[in-house]
Amino acid sequence: DTGAPLAVIDGTRLTLWRTAAASALAARFLARPDAATHLMVGAGALAPFFIRAHRAVRPITRTLLWNKTRGNAERLAAELSGEGIAVEVADDLETAAREADIISTATLSTTPLVRGAWLKPGAHLDCVGAFSAAMRETDDEAATRARLFADVRASVLKEGGDFVQPMKAGRITEAAIEADLFDLARGTFTVTRKPGDITFYKSTGSAIFDLAAAVLVATASGVAP
Repeated sequence: DTGAPLAVIDGTRLTLWRTAAASALAARFLARPDAATHLMVGAGALAPFFIRAHRAVRPITRTLLWNKTRGNAERLAAELSGEGIAVEVADDLETAAREADIISTATLSTTPLVRGAWLKPGAHLDCVGAFSAAMRETDDEAATRARLFADVRASVLKEGGDFVQPMKAGRITEAAIEADLFDLARGTFTVTRKPGDITFYKSTGSAIFDLAAAVLVATASGVAP
């Protein structure tokens, strides 16, 4: 009504939490209910949030972590062990990917890291790193083998290299994206999942998620937006 600020919030911290939370929300709709092994690819700022978030929505009993620089993965594993989360640092990405029920990727890679041939039946792929059309964390086969979903359909079609590049190569079409997070959360699209289905959730981010998270934080702090 007045334009007066209601709250001042640490934007970086908020984005870390909401990005992980959105992926975990997608996993509630898309990942197998019995998913127990989670592979985190990348040991950057998002990684601990993704590990915590997926444990909140699925019965994760084993967490694997792979990073190009092993020392960074070891430091994160030690940090999470202080919270009671046991993390296994993986040396071979292919072996870890073949074992995982859920694979999360949060890197700045411009070339594929995770290969579609490595995905086991029933796996769920959660990619958030490649946020421009020139970047990608997966190969074309990952997109062609999986059922495709997005956080925001319009954004992913322009910015998400993991989908944009196989589209340009003629491997998939826009119609291959079955639904986005809005469809799933509103119940306008219901996922009927066969045990062997591979699902692929691609996220590029949207300011609307930051706004929703900020409203939740402000409300929990006693401010009524």
